[in-house]
Amino acid sequence: MARALHKLTDRECEKRRTKRGRLSDGGGLYLSFTASGAKSWAFVWQHGGRFREAGLGAYPGISLRRARELAHDMRKIVAEGGDPIATRREAAAKAVTFGEVADSFIDTMAPQFENEKHLAQWRMTLGDAYCKSLRPRPIGDVGTDDILTVLRPVWGKKPETASRIRGRIERVLDHARAKGLRDGENPARWRGHLAHILPPRKKLTRGHHAALPYVELPEFMETLREAPGVAARALELTILCATRTSETLNATWPEIDLERAVWTVPPERTKARREHRIPLSAPVVDLLRPLKIEARAHDWVFPGQKPGRPLSNMALAKVLARLGRSDVTVHGFRSSFRDWSAEETDHPREIAEAALAHVVGDATERAYRRGDALEKRRLLMSEWAEYLSKK
Repeated sequence: MARALHKLTDRECEKRRTKRGRLSDGGGLYLSFTASGAKSWAFVWQHGGRFREAGLGAYPGISLRRARELAHDMRKIVAEGGDPIATRREAAAKAVTFGEVADSFIDTMAPQFENEKHLAQWRMTLGDAYCKSLRPRPIGDVGTDDILTVLRPVWGKKPETASRIRGRIERVLDHARAKGLRDGENPARWRGHLAHILPPRKKLTRGHHAALPYVELPEFMETLREAPGVAARALELTILCATRTSETLNATWPEIDLERAVWTVPPERTKARREHRIPLSAPVVDLLRPLKIEARAHDWVFPGQKPGRPLSNMALAKVLARLGRSDVTVHGFRSSFRDWSAEETDHPREIAEAALAHVVGDATERAYRRGDALEKRRLLMSEWAEYLSKK
């Protein structure tokens, strides 16, 4: 027997209710209401023995008549074996372009950028300068060929720019998927996808900070460990912890808890001006223990030649020069770590960014993210240390 349709009247919809509840109009259409007076439409159907629900909008913005029209369309989709939610998502994706999603994503993330120059770089790389062919594409239709059309002209000529473009496109497409505008794998993903199509970059540079490709780091670390001196140990720790040079050189023993394997950098010594806890992997603890024994009267973890002073800012660069690697910078090792994390691990981007003490997300997102993911970062840094010990 067919289910009765059109049970409700406009007057029943308008009636004020004092309790939370739901009224059926038949055929899977319901009007939900709360004690506060808010009302909204929903279409409910059964698939695979389970009930599913799709919202149709708020009442009275969506009238009873319009809600019935929407429910009718959804019943037709269900009768044909389709999924109303997926169908609606596909239609929405067809109506939204990559350019629109990219611009919206940048606007949303703007508070996290360090300065206007960084924000302008995002707008430029995702704008017509490089993504002109991609911007008019429906976000749900963007595929591997579209990504390659953007990347191939610059992949060999401007490897670092190409890498930034790829990473930013990947984030936009992840954003679109989170908003229900896309399904399936991200075609801009490097590991396990574009890595099999595009050649790897042989030389990595990060702006003014030339960096050693992470594939060369295990061999470099083996050489570094054999180098004598306090500065060599400081550089080793900097790489293992992916810290900034200033954080390493100005480190004091009261900041470091070897028993808990945590180094707490105070706010006044961080770029973001907030406390940064660094999980210490086993190799880092092993590196620091003998230095702690020799510390004696001074508090500096890496004391300089002048009494009461830490190593100079040039000390680590001199180690690189002695090892024949003047072509790279100390700061560049942070870039090497970031690329290794993105291309060789499954750790979320946010964890790697937190390990680098980068500010992630807008002000609202940061307000709700009270923790610093210390234990998740501990696992990441342990894997990094293990990778650097490969021979």
